[in-house]
Amino acid sequence: MEVTHSQKRSQMEALSRRCRVVVMVYDCLIYLYDVGVGFFYPRLYLNPFISFCKVVLTNSLNKVVTYSPAYTLVPTYECFNRCAYCNFRADPGESPWLSLSAAAAELRRLQSQGICEILILSGEVHPQSPRRQAWFQLIYDLCELALSLGFLPHTNVGPLSWAEMRSLKKVNVSMGLMLEQLTPQLLVHKHAPSKLPAARLQQLAMAGELGIPFTTGLLLGIGETEHDWWETLEAIAQLHQSWGHIQEVILQPYSSGTQEAWAAVSFELNQLPQVIATARQILPTAIAIQIPPNLVLEPSLLLACLEAGARDLGGIGPKDEVNPDYPHLHYQKLVEILEPAGWQLEPRLPVYPHYDNWLPEKLQIAVEQWRTQFQHQLIFQI
Repeated sequence: MEVTHSQKRSQMEALSRRCRVVVMVYDCLIYLYDVGVGFFYPRLYLNPFISFCKVVLTNSLNKVVTYSPAYTLVPTYECFNRCAYCNFRADPGESPWLSLSAAAAELRRLQSQGICEILILSGEVHPQSPRRQAWFQLIYDLCELALSLGFLPHTNVGPLSWAEMRSLKKVNVSMGLMLEQLTPQLLVHKHAPSKLPAARLQQLAMAGELGIPFTTGLLLGIGETEHDWWETLEAIAQLHQSWGHIQEVILQPYSSGTQEAWAAVSFELNQLPQVIATARQILPTAIAIQIPPNLVLEPSLLLACLEAGARDLGGIGPKDEVNPDYPHLHYQKLVEILEPAGWQLEPRLPVYPHYDNWLPEKLQIAVEQWRTQFQHQLIFQI
């Protein structure tokens, strides 16, 4: 009986999954062998089979797209910046701060839901404000709380001082800050002092010096030119060449919302695949390109973005706090879009594996526990 193309693809995907597990198990056994257990005698005879598995695995990896099972905690929506496109902020004094007890109740509810990443996303309290220290302490305490309950924190709260970043490194597996655009001429940032590109570049550089795995990105369609895109990507690439700390770059299309002051036309999404393709040429291959699927709702366009070089869909959770008018797609909906095109959707941690040894020992232990859990999930999918 003739085997159809879809059957061949399904067989290849099944073989790929099995190869991943074989390589993973083999690596564990080799570790035991190398540390002196010595019971795994036929190691030599498995090497040709393992080599075959790794070839199949390598050939299939370009059809894997990742996401982080995530939940966002917002310490406060108040922000001294007034970005014209913002659908997130509240005026200072008009947003109550999240209490630790309320946060603990939220996090305990999530413990059985497969959530790994806790994104700490906050409006900004001015660096000279008498409330800045209390704001920063709340962020630190929320990270500690998340860790104590078994989650992995990732903090993105605007530009921070060297001391603040050094402190947060102890309780975050990674951190982030959108560069947005390198040009300082954008009218949307006229009343947003902390959006000065020089200040944001400085934070990216400090993260490299401190050895913090970092996420940054561009906001597309806020008044910049195409030349600005490439200049911003080149700046990110140069920073990574110096410190090797950029995990991923987000290419986020501006999408108009109901709470903003600007009310401009959204970014032309048909341009996004070409932007991704050029970004892939500019950025080092070690940097993943991320796109938010809730802002790219047309399935064919989402698939075109993946074909162009995007390989990550970011944190997927109950609500997109930055774009509240665009709910996250459910995991199963994403699978229904991706699998028919041969893409495999896999969970990831908020820190990429090659950065694990950058972390303090306490965080390394927490990360390893999650990596083991994800590996077990992969085995049970077979």
